Amino acid sequence: MSQDSLSIDVTAAADGRVQLFGLGGSLDIATSPTLRAGLMEAADRDKHEIVVDLTHLEFLDSTGLGALIGAHKRAAEHGGSVRLVAQEGQILRLLRITGLLDVFAVYPTIEAALADEARLVGL
Repeated sequence: MSQDSLSIDVTAAADGRVQLFGLGGSLDIATSPTLRAGLMEAADRDKHEIVVDLTHLEFLDSTGLGALIGAHKRAAEHGGSVRLVAQEGQILRLLRITGLLDVFAVYPTIEAALADEARLVGL
């Protein structure tokens, strides 16, 4: 996958209440507008519960973080939430450094995010 490439796989959870966004590649200035649009649309619809899987993301910059934060705010305005899935590595380290582990609910697996359990906490 090239550096300016982002794959986005959008599905609904089995119960239909949660929209799952699986990301792969790079979430940066070139690709974040596409994700931002998709997340905002999901946050504005009836399904305000959003889970974003970052485990296959190779790169994340400040514009990508901005897209996630914007979706988080929009979902919260509608009584929903954005949960992130991240494992040990560069992306989770970035969430720690920026203090976003205190803003987002971050989980080690999609299953944990869907069940809202085993949340990672800021260190």
